[in-house]
Amino acid sequence: MGNGAIDANSHPSPHGVNGGTSVIGITTHGSDWYWAVTAVMTVSTFVFIGLSFTKPRSHRVFHYITAAITMVAAIAYFTMGADLGQTGIPVEFVRSNPKVSGTVDNQNREIFYVRYIDWTITTPLLLLDLLLTAGLPWPTILYTILLDEIMIITGLVGALVESSYKWGYFVFGCAAFLWVAWTVTMTGRQYATTLGADISRTYTICGVWTIFLWFLYPIAWGICEGGNVISSDSEAVFYGVLDIMAKPVFGALLLWGHRNIDPARLGLHIRDYHEDPDHVADRNTAHREEKREGGATTTTNGATTTATDTTV
Repeated sequence: MGNGAIDANSHPSPHGVNGGTSVIGITTHGSDWYWAVTAVMTVSTFVFIGLSFTKPRSHRVFHYITAAITMVAAIAYFTMGADLGQTGIPVEFVRSNPKVSGTVDNQNREIFYVRYIDWTITTPLLLLDLLLTAGLPWPTILYTILLDEIMIITGLVGALVESSYKWGYFVFGCAAFLWVAWTVTMTGRQYATTLGADISRTYTICGVWTIFLWFLYPIAWGICEGGNVISSDSEAVFYGVLDIMAKPVFGALLLWGHRNIDPARLGLHIRDYHEDPDHVADRNTAHREEKREGGATTTTNGATTTATDTTV
């Protein structure tokens, strides 16, 4: 039996939603690809959860965050594979390529708003994975996540706008992204360096990997939702490959780097139900003393930078 999801969920056809249709949309090939990515995200979720059981409960925070990322992505890709979570928006640029040209009466392009719902949840979790690894203070983490949400929401609004005003939202989103990129590549790296070579190495690898991939997302938006340059099937492949690299592969790199890192070194003081609070306090004090003796406080250009404890 073939993939009948598009026909099953398109009323009217093609790609019907709310009484309208989109003639520029995914084919069965695009739907099959979305199902494949769903499988990758689902398997990754079970692997990350399974790996968490190799750690004490108080050391599982990064496993849980990372598994949540791929779990949400799996649901989003399931929705897109079923040709749901989308709406048709008239394109700003009418192209001659028959795959994106539409018809005389209908030049709607299928926009998957569920993709942005996914990103609204998963990109803050990705940043949480990264910035907790660096031991950044909570105000910096929360502000960076706010800017990330601005980046995603402006991308969604721009995708749903027919006129050239969409590019205004694109600029807002890119500006927010540049601030996020600065925090990850500069501020976060400074904090991670004070926590030890293993933490600094893990943070640098995962941080550079993430920001490199995130720089490609505006390009994808510009030639897909924004400029209507490539087909919806090609859009599916472009975003799908980026999401696989940015979520399961990122998660594997992060958890491998954390395999011998005690969260207490990052200022994450988590107590299991059977642990004596005084014992946990003593352990945290020992970590702080070890950090102090190892020179956890560094001076750069006359300014003192100290890793900040984060209590959970």
